[in-house]
Amino acid sequence: MLCVKRKQTFRWKIDVRIEADSRPDSSNHSRRMIKTRKTNSRTSPREHLLESNFKLSGFARRLLPQWRPLDLPLSKATVVVAVSGGADSVALLLALDQLVRVGKLSTRLVIAHFNHQLRGKASDADARWVRSLGKQLGCPVVVGRAQVAKRAAKTGDNLEQAARLARYEFLEKTAKSVKASILITAHTMDDQAETVLLNLLRGSGTEGLGGMKAVRPMRLGSKLLLARPLLSWARRADTEKFCRERGIEYRLDEMNTDESFTRVRVRRQLLPLMQTFNPNFVETLTRTSDILREDNQSLETGAARLLDLSSNANGRPSTSLQIDLLILASPSLRRRALRLWLAGIRGDLRRLDRSHILAIEKLVKSSKSGRLIELPGGVAIVRAGGRLHYRKQAAAE
Repeated sequence: MLCVKRKQTFRWKIDVRIEADSRPDSSNHSRRMIKTRKTNSRTSPREHLLESNFKLSGFARRLLPQWRPLDLPLSKATVVVAVSGGADSVALLLALDQLVRVGKLSTRLVIAHFNHQLRGKASDADARWVRSLGKQLGCPVVVGRAQVAKRAAKTGDNLEQAARLARYEFLEKTAKSVKASILITAHTMDDQAETVLLNLLRGSGTEGLGGMKAVRPMRLGSKLLLARPLLSWARRADTEKFCRERGIEYRLDEMNTDESFTRVRVRRQLLPLMQTFNPNFVETLTRTSDILREDNQSLETGAARLLDLSSNANGRPSTSLQIDLLILASPSLRRRALRLWLAGIRGDLRRLDRSHILAIEKLVKSSKSGRLIELPGGVAIVRAGGRLHYRKQAAAE
């Protein structure tokens, strides 16, 4: 039996701990805390916060209908909620907490916060703020940290990519440690629009232009689900408004306004420009991405079937493929099948682009045996005996 080769995970030490204490936040310029009105001496701030939650808010009412279509559990499940301290994740957490308290959901909420250590004292203050919020809600808080800048320097990833990889490694590890079946993030329609535009600028097919999925396995074959219940309906303005209505002064991250990052320039320059042509551009682009994602799923299903027939592996990853069926397939399905094949063996498609897939496709259509295509990572694709073979190359001495 051949096993899927995964990329190495948790390569960097990530400190993880469940926090029960709360320390005051000393950074006044970016401080965003929970406001509470004056109460009698027998009413704690936590009790006051809970009092205001017994009436289900409009935001929580809009969140609940997203649960069933995403096939998320209504009861008997542990859910990890990624909380940065920003408006989006705080609004999602508070709405979920409301749904649990009124009995619409019967799930255990665990808060996960990752400190990227990119903003010095401000990053530490964010972590303390999230701990405090968790304590007031009565939810366990898991805090992780890693030196993302050092990781980026060593791996060659840009800072955004390195931060994302470290964050999701931590979130997955946290979910496993608390035996959670669902990991929830607070991506909104604005995030979806930014992602689609970024993929368009970089050059992408229907998979990239389809944007983020509202729910998917954390990784190939994983039982842990990554869900984004705000993705199809909530705008950033909605989350900020909800936080204000609940008396929450959320955290502000100055990196979200740093236009040296491409995503920030898309957010602050490109999206506003597009909205001068269509005020509802974000909603329109989200609908377009939905259509493309559905079309992409149909093509992926066909490509998976082609891959299965070409590998004769009964759904298991195989290091070789029959060429005859690949030759008969349409170019679109053939290229998708090759991408799925490589992803299944490697664990991902990092450092591979369209030129590599086209080179392998040319090998498929070639009549000569013994030819090979070199891929990043010391790997070669070889045509021999009417099959394509995935082979590791010996390291040069």
